[in-house]
Amino acid sequence: MVVKIRLARFGKRNAPFYNIVVAHARTARNSKPLEVLGTYDPIPKEPLDGEGKAFKDIRLDRARAKYWLGVGAQPSDPAWRLLTMIGLMPKKFTQTQQSQSQSKNAAEA
Repeated sequence: MVVKIRLARFGKRNAPFYNIVVAHARTARNSKPLEVLGTYDPIPKEPLDGEGKAFKDIRLDRARAKYWLGVGAQPSDPAWRLLTMIGLMPKKFTQTQQSQSQSKNAAEA
């Protein structure tokens, strides 16, 4: 059965909070996952010392994420973006990047 790494939404209205979970591909978004890998809080938090940029909190068990990626779990697009930020996945091309590279190749030919 296909296993996916995806986000399960928790929190209140206008205050989202996500668990990064491993679940079967055909189960519902907030159904019981196989494993919870970590959390993601998309609302920017101010630094404790008051200096610097606001940050979004990502907590992840890197060893378990590497394990699930190693056994073939497919990350969803938002999960892929988070795993890229942490450094576990290569950056995924977007549509604009692909069209720019195709136009560049056409100009060279």
